[in-house]
Amino acid sequence: MSLSHTAAEYMLSDALLPDPGGSRAKGLRLELPSDRLLKFVTVGLPLCLVSLAFAREFSAGLQISCFSPTNFTGKQSAYVDTACWDSLLHHGFDAEGHAVTKSLWVLKVFPYSLLVVAVLMYMPYLLWRYAAVPALHSDLLFIIDELDKSYNRSVRLVQHMRKVQQASAEPERFWEEYERARRERYFEFPLLERYLTCKQHAHSLVFIYILRSLLLLLFMAATCLYLVFLHLNIFFQDEFSCSIKTGLLQVEPHIPPLIPCKLVVFSIFQLISLSVGGVYVLLIPVVIYNALQLCQWDKGLLSVYEMLPAFDLLSRKMLTCPVNDLNVILLFLRANISELTSFGRLNAVSALREATANKQDIDTVVDFMTLLAGLETTKPKH
Repeated sequence: MSLSHTAAEYMLSDALLPDPGGSRAKGLRLELPSDRLLKFVTVGLPLCLVSLAFAREFSAGLQISCFSPTNFTGKQSAYVDTACWDSLLHHGFDAEGHAVTKSLWVLKVFPYSLLVVAVLMYMPYLLWRYAAVPALHSDLLFIIDELDKSYNRSVRLVQHMRKVQQASAEPERFWEEYERARRERYFEFPLLERYLTCKQHAHSLVFIYILRSLLLLLFMAATCLYLVFLHLNIFFQDEFSCSIKTGLLQVEPHIPPLIPCKLVVFSIFQLISLSVGGVYVLLIPVVIYNALQLCQWDKGLLSVYEMLPAFDLLSRKMLTCPVNDLNVILLFLRANISELTSFGRLNAVSALREATANKQDIDTVVDFMTLLAGLETTKPKH
């Protein structure tokens, strides 16, 4: 008998979760994997393409090539290229033959506008980092710590039950007290459950998350409209007629009124704009899908933790409208499942409960531990 008691003690001691070696604060993921991917693409793509455009500009010099008259010297031709690139005015004629000018200055600032796009795309993540991350960080630390402690409390409860049962002269009286304690919910963990219930009625995190998604959608849609505007008005004209008869050159008779020029960077700008616009259009459904995750509960994680005594948020139907802070916390708990040591143990217990022949004997992890500890011979059936 002493050998079986010793084996049960060792078994229950091994079931306890070890104390975390280091601080969990450094290992917590405060961004969902899909949001991190979105940030990397939406911010990194325009920055990468802008760097390529600037590298092309610095390596090749001027981004324009003008067809200067044959009597111009090299310095005069260079002046024509510089003057036409500085003005970027197309001189043409309308259908009635009147002279019209059209500014192509947007092409000059196009790389810098992509820098503005990258900054705008990063603003929603700055909002999340400074408005939501501090509160989310403290919530996750507390909930993860309490979930692991709740599991350990269940195991220690079984250890105490074994000692009381061994010292009890009336085993049947012991199990009657145990059943009465279950009915009166003496084994519940009110702090954790009430904290999670309180988070159901809070909406600050979910409001910031939805606001971040809406801002991201707004900036992506504005960028796509801006690129469409460029293609409809500017990006179809890689050649234009430039006039340098201004200032001191206005009275020079040997200078032609218009000089044809060609934009060297035109095809590069087209490729960059199509790449950015195409990727953003493909990412818009991803942003919408991330926001729609808040419209349904992640019941898988809570259903596993219902193995804890009196932890029954689902069975008591306390989960109502999913658009609240608790649903956001559940999404981030799923992303930080590696920090939740008790989840693997309880998931295994849930799987064993489904596989056992007498499912009615296992309601909580306490019941499972009492069976493993050898108390099932005297425990009454539920």
